[in-house]
Amino acid sequence: MDKEQIFNEVVGIIKDYVKDPSRLENVNMETSILEDLKVNSARLVDIIIAFEDTFDVEIEDDDADNIRTIGDAVNYIAGKVGTDQAVK
Repeated sequence: MDKEQIFNEVVGIIKDYVKDPSRLENVNMETSILEDLKVNSARLVDIIIAFEDTFDVEIEDDDADNIRTIGDAVNYIAGKVGTDQAVK
């Protein structure tokens, strides 16, 4: 699985927690999950759990605290699943 696939999966997971779908139109690696997509911190916990289930990884609490952007999530997951190919 390359980073582009991970990116698409991450966005697919997050979209279920975004109240205003138009916020996803220009999503990129720098998009803030909390600020740009207006996901609240309680929902972010659900998103982290969904990442763990989808990618079969364990995300430590300290690491979860550092996932702020789409790129943070993609890069973290890519490191866990062993890929380092860039997202186009």
